[in-house]
Amino acid sequence: MAATRSAGLLMYRMAPAGLQVLLAHPGGPYWARRDEGAWTLPKGECGEGEAGLAAARREFLEETGFTAEGPFLPLGELRQKSGKRIEAWACRGDCDPSELVSNEFEIEWPPKSGRMKRFPEIDRADWFAPDEARVRILPGQAPFIDRLVELLRALPDQK
Repeated sequence: MAATRSAGLLMYRMAPAGLQVLLAHPGGPYWARRDEGAWTLPKGECGEGEAGLAAARREFLEETGFTAEGPFLPLGELRQKSGKRIEAWACRGDCDPSELVSNEFEIEWPPKSGRMKRFPEIDRADWFAPDEARVRILPGQAPFIDRLVELLRALPDQK
């Protein structure tokens, strides 16, 4: 069985205090009390035959309600402990996390109760400086932040 392939976007902006990245907190009961090491870049599985960047843009819109415009900077691919491969791109943008609108998923909750309950895929988003973002993000995704920082150092027009 092939490893799951996901794609995501790491939106960034230049705030008065410097670079910030937009991270999303997963919704649902399993993530409700987790913070450090629980946040993610908005991402999701690629459809069969779907190009990575197209999937990343679609997932970003579905999970946040925000549209991401290019140019898109490739951040490469990471393999997670689960075997899942995540390909990511960065894009400059600015959005108000309080206006987040996420799609939902349904699970049986509480487990074995026979009751189905809906939860937002992403329950909140926020802007973080790179050092704070590295603490908040799932450890297997932290290299995307480092790659963005390095790319921006090499692109003076992005500062």
